[in-house]
Amino acid sequence: MSVNLSKNGAALMAAYKEVVDGKSNTDWALFTYEGNTNDLRVAQKGDGGLEEMVEELNSGKVMYAFCRVRDPNSGLPKYVLINWTGEGVKDSRKGQCANHVRTIADFLKGAHVTVNARAEDDVDPETILAKVAKASGANFNFHKQTQEYRDVPRGRVGSVYRKVNAVEEIQQINKDDFWVKAQRDEEMRQKEENIRAEQERQKAERERRDMEERQSKERERIARERAQQIEQENFLSFLFLTADDTEITFDPDDIITQIEMLDEGWWRGYGPNGEYGMFPANYVELI
Repeated sequence: MSVNLSKNGAALMAAYKEVVDGKSNTDWALFTYEGNTNDLRVAQKGDGGLEEMVEELNSGKVMYAFCRVRDPNSGLPKYVLINWTGEGVKDSRKGQCANHVRTIADFLKGAHVTVNARAEDDVDPETILAKVAKASGANFNFHKQTQEYRDVPRGRVGSVYRKVNAVEEIQQINKDDFWVKAQRDEEMRQKEENIRAEQERQKAERERRDMEERQSKERERIARERAQQIEQENFLSFLFLTADDTEITFDPDDIITQIEMLDEGWWRGYGPNGEYGMFPANYVELI
């Protein structure tokens, strides 16, 4: 997720302009995030130089410092951008904020030197000023080094000089590798999150389809059982009616044979269609 410079945009820009304004006493501004969000805010600002700014860095936070310093070579104002990631910051947060570095640099533009720092040694004021001096131009360094060559035997100075450069180069490579790795880890984390989200979506879709299929089968089962129940009830009703139906039907002028006079009200005999059953005695007449 990208860094949000809009929410506190006015305050951010005001703090930045104070640092770049040569008439302002403010020579550093420190920025950090609001809680665990990506909303950038002004953390602190001051006029006490790098020494004062370093005291405000928090080992548990990701912070960005924009500082105005004096070039040790020319005395001209130079600007330093420090990307601070405290050693106590979680790896996941480091990865997220690693993607913000370029946006921060575009916003706090004009830096002559950028320092990626994780510990106090990385923000030592003398070390930072040395980097500013080194970045100010090769001519001054060349003359300075020429004077050193006059005072010290060439072989010894040459070996020491190469050793210092090698150490600085290794440190810079380690810092660059840290940011590259952090960004790569964040990209990998986002990719894994996307894969997990897709897997969860597919799982939820499968569960939904399975539930719908189970519900459909349950409805069909209930419908079949109900149909069987109705059919059975109709069949039983039919059996009941036919079992109790002991009467015969006949039309006027039909002849009933083999009559058995059960009582005054009901007789029994064979109807014209051959059915044997009871019939009301008052409906017939003996012949």
